[in-house]
Amino acid sequence: MRRPAARQDRGRGRQPPVRPDAAGLRLPLRAAVSGGERSRVRVFGLRTRLLFAFLMVAAVSAGTTAALTYREARTAVLKTAQDTAVTSFREQVQLTGFSLPVRGEGLEDVLRDLARKSKPHPWVVFAEYGSLRASSGENPVSTVITPELRSAARANPRGAFERVVKDGVPYLTIAMPTVFKTSPDSVLPSGLVLYAVMRMTDEQITIDALLMAARDGALPGLAVALIPGLLAARSVLRPVRELRQAARSMGSGRLDTRIAVRGSDELADLARTFNESTGQLERSVRELREAEERARRFASDVSHELRTPLAGMLAVTEVLDEDADGLDADTARAVRLVSAETGKLAVLVEDLMEISRFDARAAELNADEVDVAEAIRNTLQNRHWTDDRVRTELPDGIRARLDPRRFDVVIANLVGNALKHGDAPVTVRLRTEAGAPGSPVLLITEVADSGPGIQPAVLPHIFDRFYKADAARTRSAGSGLGLAITLENVKLHGGTIHAGNRPEGGAVFAVEIPLHVEGAGG
Repeated sequence: MRRPAARQDRGRGRQPPVRPDAAGLRLPLRAAVSGGERSRVRVFGLRTRLLFAFLMVAAVSAGTTAALTYREARTAVLKTAQDTAVTSFREQVQLTGFSLPVRGEGLEDVLRDLARKSKPHPWVVFAEYGSLRASSGENPVSTVITPELRSAARANPRGAFERVVKDGVPYLTIAMPTVFKTSPDSVLPSGLVLYAVMRMTDEQITIDALLMAARDGALPGLAVALIPGLLAARSVLRPVRELRQAARSMGSGRLDTRIAVRGSDELADLARTFNESTGQLERSVRELREAEERARRFASDVSHELRTPLAGMLAVTEVLDEDADGLDADTARAVRLVSAETGKLAVLVEDLMEISRFDARAAELNADEVDVAEAIRNTLQNRHWTDDRVRTELPDGIRARLDPRRFDVVIANLVGNALKHGDAPVTVRLRTEAGAPGSPVLLITEVADSGPGIQPAVLPHIFDRFYKADAARTRSAGSGLGLAITLENVKLHGGTIHAGNRPEGGAVFAVEIPLHVEGAGG
């Protein structure tokens, strides 16, 4: 009995060529992180970001504390010196008597006497009365006294003060107008205004020392804050690192991986959730493996059990076929129907046994060096596909290490599938193609038909087992395993197969096999 060439239903339409995705559960899983990425130092990793955030908080805290301390200390130092000088100058002015109108004779002596009583630092005392100007120093007019201070002194009989920096030197300038009482509750300015100018160099030195102390205290604080930052980052990163290692271990197929749960914080909750999820995943995978093993064993056992009775049935149907011409029409039709259905059942059993060998990884590749063009011609001749329905473009001289039997199944399934579900003529092309630098040369075999093509919805499932484009068609001439077996045979050769549609119309299947691969059994 001749084995049918193709057994897979597929719909038609137009769709660009796509690569099929292998379906089903695949273990062990491969880790998503490559070795180079695992060894690469993460400059901006979680540890760095945690340390940076911790140091930023420490720096802001230290800077804020230092700034507030400096401001309060500076204010206290300046206020103390300022209040002492203003109070002392006011008292001395009030205790000093002046005769009106003020005359220049003897005024400088009075001003020097006031200057000798200065505190907390020496003063230079100036007097202004109309156009009269005098001082306890060498210059009768001060360059430090501002117009704003003069205006404030005229407006406030209790006087005013101002801090001025001139040529980098800080000064305290005090304006104190002299008044006389007109009544117990009112005073009248005399027109004489006394000014005291005091250097605040000592206070500035103290303030600078405070600033340096605040700065020098903040920098060691940041260095000290680095230690708890490292400890905090370690306490956070240790569970994360364990989680990463556990995920990588699971990706390698060790589904019994668990994480130690420490404490009762959010990271501990994450570890518990991970352990619960991995436990559920392990149970689910175990159940899937057991179900897959049972299904594989069932298909294999059923196929083996059916082979013996089918062999007897095939022998009987062959005898009945020979005698069918001598029977009446109804009986002959029934005999031929039984013979055809028995043949289909035999094909299905053979396909199931072949698939079970692939699933059990018992399929072997018996590679030999063959002339590829001659092998394809033999496949077409053995199935009587030498008429105009099949065209070939087979250059001679291409030799490769292939399993002749399995390569024959690949070509027969693809050509038979194209003739059954596509349209003639079917073209078989053979060529070689250089891959990327360092990769082997590819042996490419294309089978293209002239039909309407593969429907877009069907294309992703074209290599699925028992898949049929039309769900309403529960019966077809094939077993629905032809293209699935073709895919497994190509993978056994270390190659790939792609299904798609040609721009000009029609489906095309391309088989790519490394030309110089030795081949390994499955």
